[in-house]
Amino acid sequence: MKKIATWTVLALATTVAGCTGSAHTNTSLESVHQPLVRNSIYQFDVATVGGELPPSEQGRLQGWLDAMGVRYGDRIAVEDPSPYTTGSAHAAIRSIVERQGLLMSDAVPVTTGAVPQGSVRLVVTRASAYVPGCPDWRTKSSINLANATSSNYGCATNSNLAAMVADPNDLIKGASAKGNDPTAATRPINTYREKPQTGAGELNGVSTTTKKGASQ
Repeated sequence: MKKIATWTVLALATTVAGCTGSAHTNTSLESVHQPLVRNSIYQFDVATVGGELPPSEQGRLQGWLDAMGVRYGDRIAVEDPSPYTTGSAHAAIRSIVERQGLLMSDAVPVTTGAVPQGSVRLVVTRASAYVPGCPDWRTKSSINLANATSSNYGCATNSNLAAMVADPNDLIKGASAKGNDPTAATRPINTYREKPQTGAGELNGVSTTTKKGASQ
């Protein structure tokens, strides 16, 4: 059986709020410098056998996820156009993704090309955010007859927000309320409890020598 794998990327950019108007005439407290959110879509095809994901394909998928460095904020979904059941393959993929500390998404974005016959496609959507045009020091005069904000107003706050937000898509529409999800609620607690404490291991012995070469 011929194994077919593809790895392509699509990029989509969305502005939270456009930079309309001139920074020199902005008399409101809303900054004209707003984050721009960019979504990159990565896809990877794995071959199934009898509706199951062979160990070799599981290893390829695990290696791809490790190379991608999937992290919190990434949205991972499976695209499977096959009319036949591939529940075992989906379960194996879900197990691999959960070992990365992530959950599967039901929303599958549009990808490039058709999924090869006998394969399923894993789709990773990764968002990033930044504020274009910052810093902006066009306002050099202290004279402000229009009572407007400076051209750099909002750059620091919004740039820090864009850099720190875990899921940049939350800057567009916010996080949707999903009720009391015990899995999401206990995940950070379990991570805190299971992560080895720093300094828990034994101290490494280090030998020192004197000027005469004698060990201490």
